[in-house]
Amino acid sequence: MWKTEITDLLKIDYPIIQAPMAGGITTPELVAAVSNAGGLGMIGAGYLSSVQIRDQIREVKQRTKHPFGINLFVPALYQETDEKVNKARAALLPLQEELGLKTHSTELPRAADDLKTFIEQINVVLEEKVPICSFTFGIPGKNVVEQLRNHHIKVLGTATTVEEAKLIEAAEMDAIVAQGSEAGGHRGTFADRFESSLVGTMSLVPQVVDSVKIPVIAAGGIMDGRGMNAARCLGASAVQLGTAFLTCHESGAHEIYKNKIFEAAENDTVLTRSFSGKMARGIENRFIREMKPVENDLPVYPIQNELTRELRKYASSQNTPDYMSLWCGQSPRLAKKISVTQLMERIISQAEKLGFPPSW
Repeated sequence: MWKTEITDLLKIDYPIIQAPMAGGITTPELVAAVSNAGGLGMIGAGYLSSVQIRDQIREVKQRTKHPFGINLFVPALYQETDEKVNKARAALLPLQEELGLKTHSTELPRAADDLKTFIEQINVVLEEKVPICSFTFGIPGKNVVEQLRNHHIKVLGTATTVEEAKLIEAAEMDAIVAQGSEAGGHRGTFADRFESSLVGTMSLVPQVVDSVKIPVIAAGGIMDGRGMNAARCLGASAVQLGTAFLTCHESGAHEIYKNKIFEAAENDTVLTRSFSGKMARGIENRFIREMKPVENDLPVYPIQNELTRELRKYASSQNTPDYMSLWCGQSPRLAKKISVTQLMERIISQAEKLGFPPSW
């Protein structure tokens, strides 16, 4: 058991957090296994309905008595022109036909519906008394943060710059996940252009630590005890790992997806808007290359995400990784095909051999 500001705050044994990867990766089995091993398992609930969230929360509770958390996407106002949507459909059509996909999304998301879903998600988190709730893509309203904290739920925000970290602290959240540019999946940027927010973990974490008073969790490219000790030296109170847990046995990721990570090198990931309309880091494949010429003209998130949903789902069912969103950080060579318990033991053992907690 190690003591840091985050272990005290979240009541966990080790300052190791499993990143809340949405889209079916963070199964109740995965979340509970991390919490049972002394870390913090997190449900990636961004795409789930309130009913699905309640079911997952209750299943996690059946599998662990330890603290766990949940992550939600902060909805944003958006609208898109018919011209842009039609251009995106036209660009996708040849790829759909090549796959043999005969159906495609016709009903597009609306900002008003997203806000309604978000409120329903928050209500479930409150009713089920989930101990920790984190947010990505922005900061929820003051009333949401107050509600959660009044119910003794710890609130975490995601920042990709010092400016965003300061806004999270000003919103009276309890801790900050500092997401470096090495991180796989969607960028958490919300206060500026993503191009100016691609700050590496080694640079971002100490600057955030020096700029805020609340605890900082380092995320992005961290896969083992070496990364944990490095983050601790930079002033982080904990680390958040995504890709490392994604390849564990308990993960809900497709086996082909996991294998693509095992085959990948550090320079095989790229940033793309092609799948969702929001910038994300994943392993480059044919879909990304084919969509590259029109990438800047694609609709915003979540409209583009809905337009590609059936294609991604069908590609997964047909074991065709060239059309799947293979989100991955920049350290795929460090990924292991092991259980959560084995991964946690490896991280803890390596960190201790290197002298965790490091001092200087």
